[in-house]
Amino acid sequence: MNTIECQKKNSVLIVDDQSENIHALDNIIKEEYDTQAATSGVRALEIASGNNPPDMILLDIVMPEMDGYEVCRRLKADEQTRDIPVIFVTARNSAEDEEYGFNLGAADYISKPFQPAVVQVRVKSQMERKLAEKRLIEAARLREDVERITRHDLKTPLNAIIGFPRVMMMDDNISAEQLKYLEMIEESGLIMLNMINLSLDMFRMERGMYQFEPVPVNVLQVIRKVVDDTESLATMNNLSVAILISGEPAGSEESFSVQGETLLCYSMLANLIKNAFEASPAGERITVELTEEEEISVISIHNRGTVSQDVRDRFFDKYVTSGKKTGTGLGTYSARLIAEIHGGSIHVETSEEKGTTVTVRLPGKLPVAKDNQRPALIQEIYKPPEVQRQSAGKPSQHLCEIFEVTRFF
Repeated sequence: MNTIECQKKNSVLIVDDQSENIHALDNIIKEEYDTQAATSGVRALEIASGNNPPDMILLDIVMPEMDGYEVCRRLKADEQTRDIPVIFVTARNSAEDEEYGFNLGAADYISKPFQPAVVQVRVKSQMERKLAEKRLIEAARLREDVERITRHDLKTPLNAIIGFPRVMMMDDNISAEQLKYLEMIEESGLIMLNMINLSLDMFRMERGMYQFEPVPVNVLQVIRKVVDDTESLATMNNLSVAILISGEPAGSEESFSVQGETLLCYSMLANLIKNAFEASPAGERITVELTEEEEISVISIHNRGTVSQDVRDRFFDKYVTSGKKTGTGLGTYSARLIAEIHGGSIHVETSEEKGTTVTVRLPGKLPVAKDNQRPALIQEIYKPPEVQRQSAGKPSQHLCEIFEVTRFF
């Protein structure tokens, strides 16, 4: 017996209150498929939700007690059975009847009196489609598992890459040049950690699995941190940055609150501000303005550059990039995901006359707590370097802090 003969046949459930119709359909398809039969809608639902559900259902419409439309409706409403293809087998073949059935979730129609060749072709077509979809789902699941394992495995060596430079900095004999190199190693490790965690969080956001835990976030403080971290880009292109609140320069003691996650806000704003630096003509000014619209906090980031015509309609789509040799097309896409996770929105306006403005709207302006009452994560993000070096005396604890705090750095 060869391999093909050993393969299990796909199964088809035939549902009809007339036994002669069941026998006729069974004779047409039994060579290719294992068949089951049900003479009522109730029995069909029991079989479909049982331990051995069919791969496909051939379903009569006109039946007593529960008609085929109701059976289909219940199948599609049940997560366990909704993916089973349903082909209606019926004498009702008007356009209105077919439209109604398709709206319920039917995959196809076979008209009575049925022709054996038509039945075979339509069953085969839908079965192949189901199997192709199943293979795609399995391939996607395998890819996700591999990516998840890879992310986990990549983090293990980062413990040493990030942690040991910090331990070595405790040595009093370290020269200034050696200290510089150690900081470069640590920074590279943090960048890699950022990339790993961001990809994992994006994966969760795309699939609706991300656990959003909002707290009051002083977004003005986050913006200042982003500007400090991207200072080299501004200096390289002779750019200046203005941070405004309702049109006026933001004071050093002012705050501007949104309800969200600090690390996600940092990631979103870092991507958008970095994009503004890279897109702006040299010698221009980047403006980050914060305003309020009733219960909405608005963040607008403006630069004098323009978005290429070919990507304007797809600016926030995945993998869309233009004019960047090293662009991944994930920066604005992740910014959109983060804005939406916050229950907000993001859009872009661009023109030759006015330049480009990316506007983020986030809900829930809340009062910012005093400095000594801020959540620990916010304090950690803005811990001065000299304080961080002092804490290096406890390597294991410090490593835990690094992994928690610097996910988006």
